[in-house]
Amino acid sequence: MIQSINFPIAPYCIAPYGGWDGLKSRLDALGIDGVEAIYDPDSIDDSFPASMMTGYHMLFYPDWLDFYRHDEKKLLEKFGDWEMIGKIYRGTEPESLLSQFRVDLDRGRRLGTNYMVFHVSDVSLEESYTYRWLHSDYEVLDGAIEFINELLRGVEPSFDFLVENQWWPGFTFTEPEKTEYLLSHIEYPRTGIMLDTGHLMNTNRDIRSQADGIKYISEMIDLHGSMKDRIKGMHFHQSVSGRYVKKNTGKMPENYPKGYFEAFAFSYPHIQQIDRHRPWTDPRCTLLLDKVEPLYLTHELSQGPNRPQLASTKRQLGTIRKGKGR
Repeated sequence: MIQSINFPIAPYCIAPYGGWDGLKSRLDALGIDGVEAIYDPDSIDDSFPASMMTGYHMLFYPDWLDFYRHDEKKLLEKFGDWEMIGKIYRGTEPESLLSQFRVDLDRGRRLGTNYMVFHVSDVSLEESYTYRWLHSDYEVLDGAIEFINELLRGVEPSFDFLVENQWWPGFTFTEPEKTEYLLSHIEYPRTGIMLDTGHLMNTNRDIRSQADGIKYISEMIDLHGSMKDRIKGMHFHQSVSGRYVKKNTGKMPENYPKGYFEAFAFSYPHIQQIDRHRPWTDPRCTLLLDKVEPLYLTHELSQGPNRPQLASTKRQLGTIRKGKGR
């Protein structure tokens, strides 16, 4: 099992470690093999050593389907004018979205990644509060299938392409028929699943503990039968946020800003309260690892001064050791 942490390849992220050698020594001490890299297009660090990369998380736009479908009415309702749309999506035509992903794909391939991760979901800022979806799962799945097949057309299958589950419309890993629909329609031969345990917990607002989450995730894996074998990797973390979601969704907040970038900044803490990315502290979480036996395991934990990423990773590794010794 190849273990990694999630890490943005940007100068502002690596600076606290004194450079890549400093981070590598910290990871070596923890027994971590490297990083699942994601690039910030506004702050790219080309000094990143490819030898540290275990996998590559592709860029993502949470709210992308209306832009890709070039639905002018919906886009203008959301963002006001085409100038703002161009700022958000770095272009005004669907091809500009594909172009950005092609650049990102090429970067991951040049670095020799073992796998690439791709989000299959769609959600607007407003939907993150209302939980009234603008698109069905199948609408998002169909858009993602079309986009992925175009993106990977003619690409040599030198890496695993792993679709990641979310709790927004799209791929949620809660309904096997939809999982099968997604996997069977992607034409790339090395397609699999990156199962995100915290995201799966976010689909069930009745979860009240890590134990509840472990039971629920296990049930969803069992529900998928032989498709379990398509799970090549896991983003490992826990998110017990059902009470918060029930209390803070269903309507827009009264003080919600009007401008998009102001609204994004306002909404970010709200999203973090839903999707918590906290370390497992219940040793029974190893039951999930035993059930899946992932090839890739990413400790995808929150970063920041209040919850240092490596400290959280160390804590989760300790939990896993306890669980393995049960």
